[in-house]
Amino acid sequence: QVQLVESGGGLVQPGGSLTLSCAASGFTTDYSAIGWFRQAPGKEREGVSCIMSSDGSTYYAGSVEGRFTISRDNAKNTVYLQMNSLKPEDTAAYYCAAGIATMCTPLPEEYDYWGQGTQVTVSS
Repeated sequence: QVQLVESGGGLVQPGGSLTLSCAASGFTTDYSAIGWFRQAPGKEREGVSCIMSSDGSTYYAGSVEGRFTISRDNAKNTVYLQMNSLKPEDTAAYYCAAGIATMCTPLPEEYDYWGQGTQVTVSS
């Protein structure tokens, strides 16, 4: 059974940092892209970042570039999202997703498997 489990969310003050983890298991086919998405109440799901298993290439949304860093630990089947300089507008439920793709994409419809999400709240 395919599972993606996110962890690491929480409440943090503006300017603070959090690291999200996405642990993957149960894949019987190769998946090439792991993406992080977020969704705030009343807003559409937004592609935040992505990393390719083939060459480690990455994608960042303009709103997070320079503040967020995506990385992976293949031995642990885990992908991380280091989030620094957090802003109130980063508040959202964060999801990781896996898909078969030739390059990173921020489009949710390109991903086949999704985790249940972890809440990130940035507030003083």
